[in-house]
Amino acid sequence: MIRITPRISLDESEIRMDFVRSSGPGGQNVNKLATAAQLRFDIKNSPNLPDDVRERLIQIAGNKVTRSGVLIIEASRFRTQETNRNDAVNRLTELIRRAAKKPALRRKTRPTLKSQRQRLETKRQKGKVKELRKSVKQTEE
Repeated sequence: MIRITPRISLDESEIRMDFVRSSGPGGQNVNKLATAAQLRFDIKNSPNLPDDVRERLIQIAGNKVTRSGVLIIEASRFRTQETNRNDAVNRLTELIRRAAKKPALRRKTRPTLKSQRQRLETKRQKGKVKELRKSVKQTEE
């Protein structure tokens, strides 16, 4: 079990891990060994995710989610399979933690009376400045 939050935990069978050749660090081994981890997690069919967290996770993950609702995380920062695997799992848990936080509700506010008056006064002043820019009419003497 992978513990995400006190109410959310994932079974390790929900995560599919594949290893592919990495383009990152590895020296001569980079062409011989498959060290990059590719984690796949089916968001839409996970029984352990509440619906609201599932929706936010799809939003947060963005283009890392396929049309069928599978989240793909590729980790190739490190030289070994094990550290890349841990990195991918850590990134998944961090994404789910971010999705588990409910966004704060925005309360509509109204401008204060002082700010409304200040805005109108500024408009009047700018209008006076523009008035002064007009050409002066010639009077006949």
